[in-house]
Amino acid sequence: MRIQPTCFTLLLGIFLLCANVGFSQSGKQRELEARRVELRNEIQKINALVSSNKDKQKSEVTLIENLNYKVSVQRNLIKVTNQQTNLLTREINNNQKQISEYRDELTSLKANYAKMIQRSYKNKNKQSRIMFLLSSSNFKQAYKRVQYLNQYAEFQKEQGEIIKLKTKELQEANTLLLKQKEQKGKLIAENKQIQQDLEREMKQHEIIMQSIKSNLTKYTAEVKAKQQEADRIDREIDKIIKAEIAKSNKKAGTSKTTASSSFALTAEAKALAKDFLGNKGKLPWPVEKGVVKVRYGDQPSPIDGSLTIKSSGVRISTEKGANVRAIFNGEVMRIIQQKRSNPVVLVKHGNYISVYYNLGKVYVKAGDKVTTKQDIGEVFTNPNTGETVLKFSIYKDNHTQNPSSWIYKM
Repeated sequence: MRIQPTCFTLLLGIFLLCANVGFSQSGKQRELEARRVELRNEIQKINALVSSNKDKQKSEVTLIENLNYKVSVQRNLIKVTNQQTNLLTREINNNQKQISEYRDELTSLKANYAKMIQRSYKNKNKQSRIMFLLSSSNFKQAYKRVQYLNQYAEFQKEQGEIIKLKTKELQEANTLLLKQKEQKGKLIAENKQIQQDLEREMKQHEIIMQSIKSNLTKYTAEVKAKQQEADRIDREIDKIIKAEIAKSNKKAGTSKTTASSSFALTAEAKALAKDFLGNKGKLPWPVEKGVVKVRYGDQPSPIDGSLTIKSSGVRISTEKGANVRAIFNGEVMRIIQQKRSNPVVLVKHGNYISVYYNLGKVYVKAGDKVTTKQDIGEVFTNPNTGETVLKFSIYKDNHTQNPSSWIYKM
């Protein structure tokens, strides 16, 4: 019988397959852990922003907005932590099953190896090997028997290596199991604390909402007034962009139909627009530190669910004195300065435009070339509430875009 040294190769392949499965699960855990850390950081940021302005008298509307944001992050954190815990439970169960299989396999390997060593010891003396070779009927058979003896010795060696490998796997699996159980315990304890924090926030939310409901007309009027002001500025921006589109098309001699919908771009502007698009999802935040309090699109008002907030961009709460940064290379297209609102800066990136609202200071002027992350102004801080909020929008021609699709991890 010819012994093929394939057992070791086969078991090694099985080992690598198991390792790949384990890597995939660990990869999912790393992804969830990264998301959990992000959410915890968001909560710390909003706590820091609220704490820095705790001596300011905020309106109930602002308090509800802050609470709604914090509660939504806390709920996401609980969800992610639960996903981590459930994944760990499955990994622990799989690991325990694998450990049992390793132990059974190792017991079998050791038993077979012991029998092999016993047989080898009985036939170990040189006289037995010589007689085994001399009893061959011809040279070909003697040669095959020499090969058999060499392969059998090699097979013994490989079996010993397999036992070492399986023993190491078992030790590593046990170590991993202990770490998994420890991590699961920490996640369960952390989730319990988050749940308690969430319950406390919800009680505060309920108290403030009761106060609001007692004078709902006043707060509804406040929400409507804010929306009207936002709509007014958006109409002004839309008017400016359409005028710039018409201007660019007139200069390029483009048809009136095209002129009403998109910019006529020079070769340089096309290259800039291509670079801007190529960085979608990777663009930097317009402020170094901040949290998104209001997201893009239509959404119900936190004060009155029957009212709709129409958001053409995002509202980012940041720290006092925060600088506003250009999100990409471009040219300052226009600066809007009106009596009833704070300055707004429009930066053109080919046929894309980034818009920065509610500035207290402006460091640039129309026509200036700006670079990525260049400071173009400072966010206005409300002296009464202490709030520092930047509204930020992105346009493609005269159509708004969701900033979260363009800015890295927004």
